[in-house]
Amino acid sequence: MLMAPSYSSNLSIIQWPPFLLASKVPAAVHMAMNSKEGDEHELIEKIKLDGDRYDAVIECYKSLMIILNSLLLDTNDQNIVNDIDKKVTYSMIKKTFLEDFEMAEIGKVSSTLARLLQLLKSEPINDVGERKIVNALQDFMEITTRDFMKDGQSFKDEDERNQRFMNLNMNMIKEDYWREKFVRLHLLLTMKDSAMDVPINLDARRRITFFANSLFMKMPRAPRVHDMISFSVLTPYYNEEVLYSSHDLNRKNEDGISILFYLQKIYPDEWNNFLERIGVESNNEVSIKGRMDDIRLWASYRGQTLARTVRGMMYYRRALELQCYEDMINDQGYGLADLDTAKAARSKAIADIKFTYVVSCQLYGVHKTSKDSRERGLYENILNLMLTYPALRIAYIDEKEVQLRNGKIEKQYYSVLVKGDDEEIYRIRLPGKPTEVGEGKPNNQNHAIIFTRGEALQAIDMNQDNYLEEAFKMRNLLEEFLLTHGKSEPTILGVREHIFTGSVSSLAWFMSSQETSFVTIGQRVLANPLKVRFHYGHPDVFDRLFHLTRGGISKASKIINLSEDIFAGFNSTLRRGNVTHHEYIQLGKGRDVGMNQISNFEAKVANGNGEQTLCRDIYRLGHRFDFYRMLSLYFTTVGFYFNSMVAVLTVYVFLYGRLYLVLSGLEKSILQDPNIQNIKPFENALATQSVFQLGMLLVLPMMMEIGLEKGFGRALAEFVIMQLQLASVFFTFHLGTKTHYYGRTILHGGAKYRATGRGFVVRHAKFAENYRMYSRSHFVKALELLILLVVYLAYGSSYRSSSLYLYVTVSIWFLVFCWLFAPFVFNPSCFEWHKTVDDWNDWWKWMGNRGGIGLAPEQSWEAWWVSEHDHLRNATIRSLLLEFILSLRFLIYQYGIVYHLHIVHGNKSFLVYALSWLVIAVALVSLKVVSMGREKFVTRIQLVFRILKGIVFLVLIGLLVLLFVGFDLAVSDVGASILAFIPTGWFILLVAQLCGPLFRRLIIEPLHLLCCPYGTGGACRGPCCARFRQRTGAALRKMGPWDSIQEMARMYEYTMGLLIFLPIAVLSWFPFVSEFQTRLLFNQAFSRGLQISRILAGQNGSGTKSD
Repeated sequence: MLMAPSYSSNLSIIQWPPFLLASKVPAAVHMAMNSKEGDEHELIEKIKLDGDRYDAVIECYKSLMIILNSLLLDTNDQNIVNDIDKKVTYSMIKKTFLEDFEMAEIGKVSSTLARLLQLLKSEPINDVGERKIVNALQDFMEITTRDFMKDGQSFKDEDERNQRFMNLNMNMIKEDYWREKFVRLHLLLTMKDSAMDVPINLDARRRITFFANSLFMKMPRAPRVHDMISFSVLTPYYNEEVLYSSHDLNRKNEDGISILFYLQKIYPDEWNNFLERIGVESNNEVSIKGRMDDIRLWASYRGQTLARTVRGMMYYRRALELQCYEDMINDQGYGLADLDTAKAARSKAIADIKFTYVVSCQLYGVHKTSKDSRERGLYENILNLMLTYPALRIAYIDEKEVQLRNGKIEKQYYSVLVKGDDEEIYRIRLPGKPTEVGEGKPNNQNHAIIFTRGEALQAIDMNQDNYLEEAFKMRNLLEEFLLTHGKSEPTILGVREHIFTGSVSSLAWFMSSQETSFVTIGQRVLANPLKVRFHYGHPDVFDRLFHLTRGGISKASKIINLSEDIFAGFNSTLRRGNVTHHEYIQLGKGRDVGMNQISNFEAKVANGNGEQTLCRDIYRLGHRFDFYRMLSLYFTTVGFYFNSMVAVLTVYVFLYGRLYLVLSGLEKSILQDPNIQNIKPFENALATQSVFQLGMLLVLPMMMEIGLEKGFGRALAEFVIMQLQLASVFFTFHLGTKTHYYGRTILHGGAKYRATGRGFVVRHAKFAENYRMYSRSHFVKALELLILLVVYLAYGSSYRSSSLYLYVTVSIWFLVFCWLFAPFVFNPSCFEWHKTVDDWNDWWKWMGNRGGIGLAPEQSWEAWWVSEHDHLRNATIRSLLLEFILSLRFLIYQYGIVYHLHIVHGNKSFLVYALSWLVIAVALVSLKVVSMGREKFVTRIQLVFRILKGIVFLVLIGLLVLLFVGFDLAVSDVGASILAFIPTGWFILLVAQLCGPLFRRLIIEPLHLLCCPYGTGGACRGPCCARFRQRTGAALRKMGPWDSIQEMARMYEYTMGLLIFLPIAVLSWFPFVSEFQTRLLFNQAFSRGLQISRILAGQNGSGTKSD
């Protein structure tokens, strides 16, 4: 369709590519059929109104004459064709064409000719094929002479007809030159272009639309391939999927869903097209299983695999080959038959000079020698990629053990580059293992950068994709390096991304919309006019020479460079580089599609921003920028996360301030003051404020981008749909994720890389899994806000209007709901009763497992609880003390509520507060007694343990009865006491967790400065300190406070889990809730008619069934 045809001296007109001539000949045939005798001039003028149409008609006729004369070997047959040609030429000269020919029959002539050309271009060359061609040619000539020509001579009888046009030149049909002409003439006759003939596939529409629009954008003029800037592409790879195996595709998960089944239901049109391409019927399972190699590629190209990325990046080489071939030919055109000539070979050579693709496979050497089936499969798949794409290069770190002269064994490390069938090209010795010195991913890039070539370097992640039509524009993009943007030439070219994982679930759509708005309108504004765009990951293009001489494209220091990408932008800007952004070219990018995957990603980015806040690069940029650029830097980098944290802290400050006002009586006195009566305007202001606090403005960038690309009506419609699909709940929940991990990194450091996973996630996450992931980041904080709201409501409801309370707290109630239940609302099948029962059993078993040593956090609550304190072990004294000061807020409840109890009769003395601590001490002693009893008797004499628990229970009941009868304790006082003592108990837990790290920092570590010369840093390693630690540990174990603290923490976890699980269990009783949730989560799929219910229900049948 895009090929310019071979030059032919027999044609006097320009031969345009077929896509420009679509519908031209059929339209001319239709005009001729509707013409009347005597209208020759009018018909010709109508055809000539479109120059392309006139050229197509002339080319079609001339090409037909050339083909027929070359095809026919018999002289008599050739004379018949020449007589027809003379008749047509004479009629055109005399302008009697409509009189000499029957225009009503021209459609029949066209259809029979099209059938003949179809046979010529596709029929196999054998006796049967030759017979079919002869019959089609005889039919064409019979209709032409008998029906189309008014005075033509038809074949007089059947015998004469069968004897004509039988001697054909079948050898010419085998030649590529003539086959090209058959194909082109057939396209001219049959190809119709209609406004209704748009692709059914949504991704095809998107790609065509963007490519067509991008051609009207401002971009530099592309040079010849020989003169273009050479460039390389670098992709870091660890151990992600390369190519799905047959086992992976057909293996069912716990819900009975296989990857292949999932893809068949999500991409039904593409699956049917694939089966059509390989010539297999959809109901023929045997044939489908026999084409499993093709199916593996089809599935891998729709996942986030290395095979998809490599295929996409190698489009650059394919595009350069075609463009280089275009450069070498003249305006006479070329054909399919010419592509195997010397010019084609030279085009490939120049493309290899201008383009290099290196994949840095960190563990390739390990996988090569591994006996693990998966790792061996990764090695073989990468090897197959090198064989499939000869221009692909693999770089890896090789580890070898070498025996030295003194007999010792030393490990040596090398950067190795291989190609083809594992053929080694370069081997460079390294001073050590780079991935142990710093962060793994950036060092994986840095060791391989020496193997790249050219003046530009594009950084590509392994879950990206590219498109052939976009690869054609790479020459234009590279020319941007030669243009001045502002005061200097660019050093990093920012490139737009398309998120290809947002087509099914609402979560994927939310993330896709958010990322799309950032990588388009967001980065466009950051680059110009703010001039604070940096490198936010792939697929930016670097000035390779600039960055190789200034520290590379990745910073790799441990922890501080967790988000290694943006530090390349910091580094470039600090060294007077210039970062730009360009919208006329885009690459594909995969994102996380499951709730837990997204949370891990958000946590990783928040940790990275926390480390950026503490790094020297931000400090230096802030000091070197002018005031406005400095503000832009702040608000577009760490300021967003800092402001998010401040927004959440403001909620805490607001509620604790309200708690003080209501418990101290100040709010009551203020509201009952006679001077403050008409507060209606104040309530209206609060109502307006509460609307904006819902987070609606967070989606404004998305609406603007959708409005610019698809229209503001479409943007408004998508905004409404987003709200109906609870987008506000999603984004509000992740506000808590950002705040928690950013704040923890600022306070304690210790940011770490979090693997998010890149699989297909339409699965149900168990309650225990969600509880482990969100307990500390969301659930605890939400329950704290919930207690604040309940206390504020309980102690101020007697004098405060309900509308005022609603206006003040509605957005905070919404925040609490989001943080508590968003993981379950966006968890598929969460409200199905059998899933709920399974989740309860799994969580209860996990909570009850005892013994945390040697167990993974997923196996035991104790192991998980210990792992949650890892960030405190290496914390500084300052951060531990600050953590202690922040924990003191939980004592406010007890201090305020005890003075409102009915039992104290308004007594405001400090003795009341002291007696409240006595009650807490009694509760802790009771808990300790039960814990010791369990430790001593539960495994030997269970009856004694039960008697002990009964005694403790009776004692506590007796104390309560005594308080009710003798001290006028009210029932409301019991509930108030619980509200007061729950935060106090949590304070005790937090302080207990801080005691160990504080004891080590304040006692153990200073000892090595006083008593021993062992070691140079950290905890003392001397024998005196070791004995001290041993005796201290033995004493603490003998007292056993940690066991009691652990049991107390378990009780809190049980309570939190029950409070969260109870609403889920209640809603699971109603079947319509599950149906509503499915529609909520997968509205995008329902809109496309996909069988999500079938996917969620599991697969019934074989893994390759496509019904």
